[in-house]
This record gives sequence, structure tokens and C-alpha cells, in this order.
Amino acid sequence: MEDIFPEPIRNLPLADIPLKGVTGFLSQAEDHQIVFMEFKEDVDLPEHSHNAQCGVVLEGMIDITIDGKKSTYLKGDRYFIPDGVKHSGKIYAGYADITFFEQKDRYKTK
Repeated sequence: MEDIFPEPIRNLPLADIPLKGVTGFLSQAEDHQIVFMEFKEDVDLPEHSHNAQCGVVLEGMIDITIDGKKSTYLKGDRYFIPDGVKHSGKIYAGYADITFFEQKDRYKTK
């Protein structure tokens, strides 16, 4: 996959995301994080919950089950996961997005 993110994004600190085949560039604020993510491998996300999350799909496909309802999101789609709601998913190789976490410490830097 060619670099989807321009140099200013690629120059951000790398996020320490414990998933195989994912690269995340972390924009840190006082009360939230924005992560620019790209996936080179398929990833299964087990059910979990955390503070609110929303994302915009830039490339590829993701299946997300939010509060028991499964949906597929493609390039240009947006998703929202409310605070504390259980969710799981399948991310497919070639996926890229911009994800906002309403949580200042969702990920640490590498």
C-alpha cells in the first residue's frame, strides 16, 4: 500500500497500538487523541469498550458491531461509537482511517 498520509502526518509520533500490521500516527491533545491509521493485514478486534470514538474511512473496508448491530463501512463512510458501548470488528488489509478518541490516553507513543 502506498503512503496514504502526507509527510506532516507521517512525521507525528507513532502510536503504540497492540495490533499486528497496523501503523498509527498520533495527534495528542489535552482531552483527546486523533490517530491516523493504516492496516497492512486483516485484524479481528475482540469486543471491548472505552470512551467515545468516531472515524472516517479513507480506504478499504471495516466491519464493526456496535451494541450488537453489525455494519460495514467503506471509503467515505463515517462511524460513531458512544462512550462505554461494547463493540467489536474486523478490519481488512488495505484499510485506512482517521479516528477521534474522546480520551487523552487511549494510546501511548512508541
